[in-house]
Amino acid sequence: MEPLILNGSKVATDVKEQLKIRVEALKEQGVTPCLATVLVGDDPSSATYVKMKGNACAKIGMESRKIHLPSETTTEELLDVLDELNDDATVHGILLQHPVPSQINERAAFERISIEKDVDGVTSHGFGQNALGFGEFPSCTPAAIMEIIDYYNVDPQGKHAVVVGRSPILGKPVSMMLLNRNATVTTCHSYTENLPALVADADIVVAAVGKPNFIQGDWLKEGAIVLDAGYNPGNVGDIDYESCYAKASAITPVPGGVGPVTISMLLKQTVDAAEKYGKTNS
Repeated sequence: MEPLILNGSKVATDVKEQLKIRVEALKEQGVTPCLATVLVGDDPSSATYVKMKGNACAKIGMESRKIHLPSETTTEELLDVLDELNDDATVHGILLQHPVPSQINERAAFERISIEKDVDGVTSHGFGQNALGFGEFPSCTPAAIMEIIDYYNVDPQGKHAVVVGRSPILGKPVSMMLLNRNATVTTCHSYTENLPALVADADIVVAAVGKPNFIQGDWLKEGAIVLDAGYNPGNVGDIDYESCYAKASAITPVPGGVGPVTISMLLKQTVDAAEKYGKTNS
């Protein structure tokens, strides 16, 4: 049988259609959901990502406020900007585009973002809440993975999920989110021994290692569900798609899989924040 294609573009479209309705309702109450994006320096990839997020906001009626700081910005200068955004009641979500230039203490900058506006899920406060199962704004890529499995009625309860990758905004939080949904989770990384054997025992595989075509189809057991959170140059994911397609029962494509849903989760969490914490402009 052909595997079920977990079409993230379709999921994202459905999420955004629902968000349009919620945004319109907020506007009628005098609140326009606003995402502030902070870009430090002139990295072209980061600039492209910020532009994409701004366009996505516009399409559902949200405001996108772009703050572009010079590459020589200091940590203290960036913290001052974040403080201003925290204090601005018309801003509901703050996204600091990373990576930032090397002279900036990125962790200190992330931690400065108010928990009520941490819609990108980058603070340790938000990470801890998510781990304990009551986080409002998890990191957006893990949130996207959970949105996809829910959309396609994939129940992780009782399943063995193997997450390949342990980054603080992807591998670790998605491991905890799956654990909180009663999956049995093995988190692997670059030091893991016998990785193919561990993957071969997985009912659900989450590829989040940042290496193109890394996970091979002959590692998978027949019928595994494969979620590829990788995005590498040339529109290549972290799995070898053709060989994994042949073994999987369900699989995300790249592009058109986790990526589009990640952006829609950023929008959703900003709208969530506006609904919960927004004040009318009157």
